[in-house]
Amino acid sequence: MADSCTVGEANARVVVTHWVHPEVTAYLAGFCDPVLPSEAEGVWPPRQAAELAATADGLMTCMADSIGADFLAGCPRLRVISATLKGYDNFDAEACARRGVWLTILPDMLTVPTAELTVGLAIGIMRQIARADQYVRNGDFAGWRPLFYGSALHGATVGFVGMGQVGQAVAARLRAFEARIIYHDSRPLPADLASHLSAARLGLPGLLAASDVVLVLLPLTTATRYLINAAALAAMRPGAFLVNAGRGSVVDEEAVADALEGGLLGGYAADVYAMEDWALPGRPADIPRRLLNQPRTLFTPHLGSAVDEVRRRMSLEAARQVEQALSGQRPDYAVNQPNPRP
Repeated sequence: MADSCTVGEANARVVVTHWVHPEVTAYLAGFCDPVLPSEAEGVWPPRQAAELAATADGLMTCMADSIGADFLAGCPRLRVISATLKGYDNFDAEACARRGVWLTILPDMLTVPTAELTVGLAIGIMRQIARADQYVRNGDFAGWRPLFYGSALHGATVGFVGMGQVGQAVAARLRAFEARIIYHDSRPLPADLASHLSAARLGLPGLLAASDVVLVLLPLTTATRYLINAAALAAMRPGAFLVNAGRGSVVDEEAVADALEGGLLGGYAADVYAMEDWALPGRPADIPRRLLNQPRTLFTPHLGSAVDEVRRRMSLEAARQVEQALSGQRPDYAVNQPNPRP
């Protein structure tokens, strides 16, 4: 059952596709009639979300949603879609503009928690933490043994494929590990920032060959899809590690499985998966089984921003974007310019 709060017949109707904190519901109820799933429901399935959005003036979405022209055609009243995320490759901004609908995102609030998780994934896969944890849980631990020797992040050469806000935040944290920072990005860092981070810019082949661990921190575009493919993996230093905290389809997961089976990679960690890239035709339905069965892997279920207080603030800011749009203002974090509504 969906929870709904009615605060007046004249109010706009806003559908939230996922559970949010009670404070967010209360904020929404101050300017609209919010409709949202219970905490137990978590996220509405796409069909249910589309049915509810058909009579909505505003929509708050999450990573589990994908919105294109067909979805929008069924939402004649919709004026704003507020995406509670940064990367919006699953949302057709141009289709929204053609329908007179604002699309808003959160450009910076995910940076720090995602950077923290990226460092955690790197340490976790390099130190074999998941395998060692399972060893203890299986009852095999009877005291110290010379097992699970891993690789150190301290002093390692860390290659950044993408040096945007998240990459810079990760690099700043790796200064404490005295890591050597190299990066590949279409845009060079400003000289003062590159100096501060001790970051050197390389071409992709040079970066892959030199890195002990490669961090994939790129958005998904036509240019970045499968950028880390079989050829790129073959160019990596034997035994190096790969961490994907950007977008699933930037990495060819089948090629990663091949590289792990062939002993080319020391390990693979990911928080994002190609199955989540809903807008891509031909996306896989799930994570490759042979990748999940690989012992030299570490996976988290898209936890980049999963810090309770961060998610609370993100949802409140997304709600504020809805409020701005419904009150006739340009939302602060709009990524499109809607056509005039008829």
